[in-house]
Amino acid sequence: MPLDYVSTDTAPFYASSSATSARAELLWGDRVLVDEDATPVNGRVRARARGRRGWIRTGDLGGASLLEFYFIDVGQGDGVLIRTPDHRHILIDGGYDRSKQPTGKNAADFVDWKFRVDYGEKEIHLDAIIASHNDADHYGGLWDLLDVRRRAEINNMGVRVDAFYTAGVCWMRDSANKRFLGRTAKRYSKTYLTDLLSSREQLLEWLRPASEPRLQGEWAEFLQTVADLGCPVARLSHRTGWLPGFASTPGTAAVRVLGPVETTVKGAPGLLSLGDDSQNTNGNSVLLRVDYGRARFLLTGDLNARAQAALLAAYPGAGAAEFAADVAKACHHGSDDCSLAFLRAVGAGCTVISSGDNESHSHPRPTIVAASALTGHTVIRKDALITPMIYSTEIARSARLGRVTGVTGPGIEAGTQLADYRASYTETQAGDLNPKKGTRSLAGSHLVVGMIYGLVNVRTDGRRILTATMNEKRTGWDVKAFDSRF
Repeated sequence: MPLDYVSTDTAPFYASSSATSARAELLWGDRVLVDEDATPVNGRVRARARGRRGWIRTGDLGGASLLEFYFIDVGQGDGVLIRTPDHRHILIDGGYDRSKQPTGKNAADFVDWKFRVDYGEKEIHLDAIIASHNDADHYGGLWDLLDVRRRAEINNMGVRVDAFYTAGVCWMRDSANKRFLGRTAKRYSKTYLTDLLSSREQLLEWLRPASEPRLQGEWAEFLQTVADLGCPVARLSHRTGWLPGFASTPGTAAVRVLGPVETTVKGAPGLLSLGDDSQNTNGNSVLLRVDYGRARFLLTGDLNARAQAALLAAYPGAGAAEFAADVAKACHHGSDDCSLAFLRAVGAGCTVISSGDNESHSHPRPTIVAASALTGHTVIRKDALITPMIYSTEIARSARLGRVTGVTGPGIEAGTQLADYRASYTETQAGDLNPKKGTRSLAGSHLVVGMIYGLVNVRTDGRRILTATMNEKRTGWDVKAFDSRF
């Protein structure tokens, strides 16, 4: 089938050549496989798109392959899939693993759908997987995708990964069997983390039971799965420059590593200690900037205020312009542990917040939503605000609720009252090790009868940027578009 691409912002996809209403709506840059012997009927041709057969208007075709970002609704955590115009893929983080997710879904499910259904391929091929840091709400979904023991949950597709990258900071176990982030060293008055995972050989060594120190807990189990892949393993820092294989080349998407900031300490690499373990795992996240044409995108992991201050110090003066971006993923799910100066340096036209369902975090924080808007790049046309825009995967998610009105089935007599029945359930809060169990009467209960996940689409041809979320009512897309400023 000839490969084509949608050229319009949205394109109706019909069930037949004469249907008056669309069965789905395609987006700018969507791949469309047109039938070999397609003959236009009523201005439409038969094709396959998003795993479906249907008809599309010929005027909606003739587009180009775009740079695409999928900010996946993983509940608590992050998950971003990048597709480059030359059909390469980078997966950054994946949310908690399924057993710790209220919905039982994470990035693994979306990646499976993308390759198996949308592309119609028999293998998931990722040119790079990046764990921005070693917290479970970021690597758990990657573990689901890579572990062959869990592969049946994603239709048992094969998974091929060309390279795995991490920031280097690891959960480790010391001689007293205590969890820590490895050894540290002093340079002048500052403390640096120096046990940094930097290669596949080092990974295999640190996985040995006799290694001192050695990798610890679920992080160790996840990295054992990575080791089993057999792919190269490397550490990223601002000294990496361009992500291997994604250097700046005319006409291609380039990926630059801006953080964490690496320092040489006693002849070895070190990362600045930012405080307690949580401050260090989050603050030493991988920071990436993706460039394509005039468009820039910043992916920030869980950076915190101390890390952002260190980054601004490492790129002084005009160097802070390195962080400026058209689209930015908000740091740490919209946490208020954030530097206003850093947000000003970014000046995003669009901010995407990957926020979860765990109310104990209360993300995104209202002051950060406001700060992202106040520091964003402002464009106004005809008294209408074009940018800045703020998206949240949690806000984009919606559920359709229905009240239970009756029960039917074998052995249930007519006139049976709902109050006569109780339903047993399990309730999983994001990150819970053990789901909460309970029962409740069917009388007054509701059912979730439909779910729209809060995926945020972002696409560009290097000049124009389109953002889209699913419309709850018409099963189409709500889209916005703006021009890059670079």
